[in-house]
Amino acid sequence: MSEVKTIKGVDNTSWAEFKSMAAENNKNMGDFFSDLVKFYKERKAKKFWDDILNGEKLLSDKDADKIKILVKEMRSDYGYRDIKWD
Repeated sequence: MSEVKTIKGVDNTSWAEFKSMAAENNKNMGDFFSDLVKFYKERKAKKFWDDILNGEKLLSDKDADKIKILVKEMRSDYGYRDIKWD
């Protein structure tokens, strides 16, 4: 038999909603809870990368171009191979 777990602080309305959502998805409550955790983690990771990739720029395009030039110069000064930028 599986182990019984408890969640403290869940009000009756939320618990009834949770049971209803599990039944609507034809899952037992344990499987549905696992799906909720997985969905939350994926959504959180997606938001993290969306903020990084589509968020406010930290450098202007002009500053970024200056940094690219400096990096290229530094790499050539120390014998590193060239970097292909875009």
